[in-house]
Amino acid sequence: MSADHNDYFHHISDALEFEMPEFVYSFIDRGYFHLPKIFSFQITKFMVMQVLAAVLVYLIFRGLAKQVANGEPARGRWWNFWETLAVFVRDEVVRSSISEPHAHHDDHGHGQTHAQANYHAQAYVDAGQTHVHGHVQPQLAAVGGHVMATSIDESKDLASTGTHYADRFLPFIWSLFFYILFCNLLGAFPLFGTATASTSVTGVLALSVLVVTIGAGIKQSGAVGFWKSLVPSMDIPGIIGPPLKALIFVIELAGLFIKHTVLAIRLFANMLAGHVVIAVFLSFIAATANSGILWYAVTPASIFGQLAIGALELFVAFLQAYVFSLLASLFIGAAVNPH
Repeated sequence: MSADHNDYFHHISDALEFEMPEFVYSFIDRGYFHLPKIFSFQITKFMVMQVLAAVLVYLIFRGLAKQVANGEPARGRWWNFWETLAVFVRDEVVRSSISEPHAHHDDHGHGQTHAQANYHAQAYVDAGQTHVHGHVQPQLAAVGGHVMATSIDESKDLASTGTHYADRFLPFIWSLFFYILFCNLLGAFPLFGTATASTSVTGVLALSVLVVTIGAGIKQSGAVGFWKSLVPSMDIPGIIGPPLKALIFVIELAGLFIKHTVLAIRLFANMLAGHVVIAVFLSFIAATANSGILWYAVTPASIFGQLAIGALELFVAFLQAYVFSLLASLFIGAAVNPH
């Protein structure tokens, strides 16, 4: 389906073709590069954008891996930039949100309470065990209104080996963050598109988080234990206990799926909104094209507005990748640390 020039919002939607600049109209049918079918499978613009994002992530981090393969720090601003982002996601997103399970909960009574974990972690910091060359000091991070603390065992692991329980989920969260980031950024280039402005894309990303969340919870607590952990411990006497717990289970189960649905909608809505605003400013120029002097007043203001929103979109591209990754980490952390 070719885009209609009277539809100023067609560039924010998925399409079966790429709209090309006017100077190539004589070489390409009506200025559109039509995407092919592979057997009965139709390729779309957003599919191409997703593949391009994945390829860029692979190439950049393959290069970064070669830079640090010999144990030396990465050199150059380009590699330092990507390494900084990767370390930030590791330390401030994953490790701050996913704690060793026994730091919060132990059915046999051998685990630490929140207060104990906070005390030991702070004591370890006070003892002078600090961050040196890649080893992260134990942190107390306020995330989502809850204080998350590493246990004393995690603190020792960090100081001695640099490992952390949360690192087992790090490849998944890294993949989410950088894939979403590149999908977001590609939409800032002319003729391209923002794949994350489609619920088909964000829905699959949220579904992958749901699968990992449930899988991590079941691995930690067992199949029965994970689903039972959705209902908090309550000492309710009499016959009202079982039906009340059943009702809470249904509510919590619905909440589990609703949280991940909202995760998809939040990313989709934020990425779509910026492009819609830019399209509105663009439509002002076209709407006043035949209005004489009004066009000369509207066009500069519209261009300035597009530039301002475009700059904001670059910030939003990073912000939404961060928010999605942070929420995914919190969901996983809650699954392996049921309260």
